[in-house]
Amino acid sequence: MSEEEKTQQPETEKAEDNGKSEVNLKELEFLLDIPLEVTVELGRARMLLKDLLQIGEGSIIELEKLAGEPLEILVNNKLVARGEAVVVNEKFGIRISEIISPMERIRQLK
Repeated sequence: MSEEEKTQQPETEKAEDNGKSEVNLKELEFLLDIPLEVTVELGRARMLLKDLLQIGEGSIIELEKLAGEPLEILVNNKLVARGEAVVVNEKFGIRISEIISPMERIRQLK
């Protein structure tokens, strides 16, 4: 291969990479419009039906999660992160403190 061919080859590869990147970007833009359900879970409890039927205004349901533990952030019912509750403009929000690793997220799909 001559020096001229070696010099031209990377430009060709770059052009091919740019074409692939543009295609990948268009495919990604298509995916960005998919709606997802995001849920923040404060905690869970298990109750007997007779106990559930007795609750009323002012009743307290004790959750399994301890006070101060991170809240779980679920996307389409799959754990993706953890965080802590915050108040933003008189509304509740969540400050993310931990993102679940990609490998752990893949394990959840099984």
